[in-house]
Amino acid sequence: MSGVVFHGGGIAAAAEAYGIEPGRWLDLSTGINPCPPDLPALDPSLWHRLPDSDLAAKARLAAQDFYRCGAVLPILAAGTQPLIRGLARLAAGPDARGQGARVAILSPTYGEYRAVFDAAGFVVDEIAELGDITVDHVAVVIVNPNNPTGRRFSRADLLALALQLSGRDAMLIVDEAFGDIEPTRSLAGAVDHHPHLVVLKSFGKFFGFAGLRLSAAISGEAYASLLEESLGPWPVSGPALAIAIDFYQADPMPVRDGIRSRYVAMRELIHRHGLKLAGDAELFLLIETPKAAALHDHLCRAAILTRRFDYRPDWLRLGQCAHSEDLARLDQALGEWSAQS
Repeated sequence: MSGVVFHGGGIAAAAEAYGIEPGRWLDLSTGINPCPPDLPALDPSLWHRLPDSDLAAKARLAAQDFYRCGAVLPILAAGTQPLIRGLARLAAGPDARGQGARVAILSPTYGEYRAVFDAAGFVVDEIAELGDITVDHVAVVIVNPNNPTGRRFSRADLLALALQLSGRDAMLIVDEAFGDIEPTRSLAGAVDHHPHLVVLKSFGKFFGFAGLRLSAAISGEAYASLLEESLGPWPVSGPALAIAIDFYQADPMPVRDGIRSRYVAMRELIHRHGLKLAGDAELFLLIETPKAAALHDHLCRAAILTRRFDYRPDWLRLGQCAHSEDLARLDQALGEWSAQS
C-alpha cells in the first residue's frame, strides 16, 4: 500500500500467517529493550485526572537532567511520530516552502521520515554521506546511531554540520532513539548553542516501555516554542509522566549494563553460527545474507519473528533476547538452519 511504512512488532499478522498462537512467539523484530525495570506504584488519581502542569514541568526537568541538555528543557510527546510531523511543518516555514523544497535524509534509515516529509510536500533526497548535503536542503535528518545499519557519526562532524546549516537557517534533526546506551556521543548538550538543531530521544526503546508512548525533542530556540505549541495541551498522559519521572531520576547504569550484556551474548551467537554481522546499535543487530528471506521464514516456523526489509532483501534485523531461555531457543533454531543449509 502506497505511503505505508512497515515496522517490526507484527506478532498478530505473523501468528495468522504461520498458524501459531501469538503467545508462543519470541519477538525479535524490534529494537526495544526486552527487559524493562519494574514499574513504580502510581497514584490512582493519575488515571482519572488530566495531567497537571506541575507534573509535566517535573517530568521535563527530570528529562533535562537525564539527557544532560544544559539550559534546554526537553519537549515531551506521546512518541516520536507527532514530533516528526511537527518538525516537518516547521521546516516548511510560514510560507509553506515545503512545497517543492528539498530535505536530505541519511539513508537507508527509519522509513517514517521519508513518509512524513513526502506528505508535507518536500522533495526528499535520500543521501549516503554528509558530503551529499547541498545548499538546496532546508532540512537534514540523521539517525545516529542509524536504524537499521547501526552507522554512527561523530559529535565533531555533526556539530560542524549543525553550524553550517544554522548559517543558512536550515534545520538539522538528529534522531538518537538508540543513543542512550552511549550518552557521551549525544548532541543533547550542544543544542543551546545551535538554534537550528533538534535532537530526538526515545524513552520507550532504552527503558523498554514502547507502549507508554513517550519521546523527547531537545530543540534549539528557532523551533522550541512552535514545536511545543504544535503538540497542543496535555501531549503526554499523567501516568506516562509519573513513570518517566521515576526512571529519569533513577540510576540508568543497571539498564545500560543489562543491554550491553545481552548484546554481547547475541553477537557471540550470531558469529558462532557463521552469519555476517552488517551492523548493530546494541539493541539490535543486522545480519546480511542472500538467504535472508528463507532464514526469516525458517525462524518464523520456529515462532521467532525477525525484521525484514523490502529495500534490502539480503538484510535481517534481530532485537535482543530477554533471557537465557530465549537465547537457547534462537541458538537451536539457527543450528537447525545451519544443518540444512
